[in-house]
Amino acid sequence: MSDTPPDHLAVNPHSPFHDAAVLERGIGVRFNGIERDNVEEYSVSEGWIRVQAGKARDRRGNPMTIKIKGTVEPYFLEPAQK
Repeated sequence: MSDTPPDHLAVNPHSPFHDAAVLERGIGVRFNGIERDNVEEYSVSEGWIRVQAGKARDRRGNPMTIKIKGTVEPYFLEPAQK
Protein backbone atom coordinates (compact mmCIF):
# COMPACT_ATOMS: atom_id res chain seq x y z
CA MET A 1 0.00 0.00 0.00
CA SER A 2 1.38 3.43 -0.91
CA ASP A 3 1.64 6.49 1.33
CA THR A 4 -0.71 8.43 -0.94
CA PRO A 5 -4.41 8.24 -0.05
CA PRO A 6 -6.83 7.48 -2.91
CA ASP A 7 -8.24 10.33 -5.00
CA HIS A 8 -11.84 9.29 -4.28
CA LEU A 9 -12.98 7.38 -1.19
CA ALA A 10 -16.37 6.60 0.38
CA VAL A 11 -17.35 5.21 3.79
CA ASN A 12 -20.51 3.53 2.48
CA PRO A 13 -19.75 -0.16 1.67
CA HIS A 14 -22.25 -0.11 -1.24
CA SER A 15 -20.30 2.63 -3.04
CA PRO A 16 -17.91 1.68 -5.87
CA PHE A 17 -15.32 3.99 -4.21
CA HIS A 18 -15.33 2.09 -0.90
CA ASP A 19 -11.96 0.54 0.06
CA ALA A 20 -12.03 -1.34 3.37
CA ALA A 21 -8.24 -1.77 3.56
CA VAL A 22 -7.63 1.97 3.30
CA LEU A 23 -10.37 2.80 5.80
CA GLU A 24 -8.99 0.22 8.23
CA ARG A 25 -5.63 1.99 8.15
CA GLY A 26 -7.32 5.29 8.97
CA ILE A 27 -7.92 8.37 6.83
CA GLY A 28 -8.02 11.97 7.97
CA VAL A 29 -9.39 14.79 5.83
CA ARG A 30 -8.38 18.44 5.98
CA PHE A 31 -11.01 20.55 4.18
CA ASN A 32 -10.12 24.21 3.49
CA GLY A 33 -7.44 23.93 6.19
CA ILE A 34 -9.80 22.54 8.88
CA GLU A 35 -9.68 18.96 10.19
CA ARG A 36 -13.02 17.21 9.48
CA ASP A 37 -14.08 13.97 11.16
CA ASN A 38 -17.59 13.68 9.71
CA VAL A 39 -16.72 13.12 6.03
CA GLU A 40 -18.78 10.39 4.33
CA GLU A 41 -17.05 10.66 0.92
CA TYR A 42 -14.44 12.86 -0.75
CA SER A 43 -12.89 13.56 -4.14
CA VAL A 44 -9.57 15.39 -4.32
CA SER A 45 -9.52 15.92 -8.11
CA GLU A 46 -13.06 17.33 -8.18
CA GLY A 47 -12.58 19.29 -4.92
CA TRP A 48 -15.56 18.24 -2.78
CA ILE A 49 -16.59 16.34 0.32
CA ARG A 50 -19.91 14.83 1.37
CA VAL A 51 -21.06 15.28 4.98
CA GLN A 52 -24.20 14.34 6.88
CA ALA A 53 -27.05 16.86 6.81
CA GLY A 54 -28.15 16.76 10.45
CA LYS A 55 -30.11 13.72 11.59
CA ALA A 56 -32.15 13.36 8.40
CA ARG A 57 -32.39 9.88 6.82
CA ASP A 58 -33.50 8.71 3.38
CA ARG A 59 -36.12 6.00 2.88
CA ARG A 60 -33.48 3.25 3.14
CA GLY A 61 -32.22 4.54 6.50
CA ASN A 62 -28.99 6.04 5.14
CA PRO A 63 -27.97 9.52 6.30
CA MET A 64 -28.85 12.40 3.99
CA THR A 65 -25.68 14.11 2.78
CA ILE A 66 -24.70 17.43 1.25
CA LYS A 67 -21.79 18.12 -1.08
CA ILE A 68 -19.42 20.97 -0.13
CA LYS A 69 -16.80 22.27 -2.57
CA GLY A 70 -13.33 23.38 -1.53
CA THR A 71 -9.75 22.21 -1.06
CA VAL A 72 -9.52 18.56 0.04
CA GLU A 73 -6.32 17.17 1.62
CA PRO A 74 -6.60 13.51 2.73
CA TYR A 75 -3.86 11.87 4.80
CA PHE A 76 -3.25 8.56 6.55
CA LEU A 77 -3.56 8.48 10.33
CA GLU A 78 -1.10 5.58 10.68
CA PRO A 79 2.16 5.10 8.77
CA ALA A 80 2.44 2.28 6.22
CA GLN A 81 3.39 -1.11 7.62
CA LYS A 82 6.31 -2.82 5.97
